[in-house]
Amino acid sequence: MSEEKSIRSFLAVDPPREIIDAIGMIQDRLRKNIQGDIRWVRPQGIHLTLKFFGAISESDVANISLVVENTTSNIAPFTLGIKRVGAFPDVKRPRVLWLGMDGDVDTLTRLQKEVDAELQKYGFEKEDRTFRPHLTLARIKDPRGLIGLAKIMEKRENYEAGSFSAAGLNLFKSDLTPKGAVYTKLAYFPFGG
Repeated sequence: MSEEKSIRSFLAVDPPREIIDAIGMIQDRLRKNIQGDIRWVRPQGIHLTLKFFGAISESDVANISLVVENTTSNIAPFTLGIKRVGAFPDVKRPRVLWLGMDGDVDTLTRLQKEVDAELQKYGFEKEDRTFRPHLTLARIKDPRGLIGLAKIMEKRENYEAGSFSAAGLNLFKSDLTPKGAVYTKLAYFPFGG
């Protein structure tokens, strides 16, 4: 009897190269103004996660693909804008530094809820937190000693990375390595079939 290998995976919108390049420039601007115990996300590792699965089996990929394919076939491509810097849970106790969204966020939120509800029918746990679409720029290991973030938030400077048409969802495999996570696309699900 062979043991099925587990795959660490997530479902996400993958922004196009020009958006990723603009996000990299935003990170460079922020790096110059924020000091502390921060781990910046590599721009090529930035994506808009709709569902994090954690460890799944190879047979789960088929069920996920069925659900996502059925859901994405009924959705037309939509536009998302990347702008506004924020922090989770808040600026006073920041753990994650992010870029927010505008544009067709309602469509994105409905899609996330629908995918989440359909996947629950196949035994995948429903997300208990409210979906807040964002792109993670950095993780803050220790907010004590963090200098510059509050000032940036007060200034409300423009940190726009542009807009793009979200054309589908990707199922990614995530391999953790000493140099950071390496992402591999397992499947692509275009909107509108």
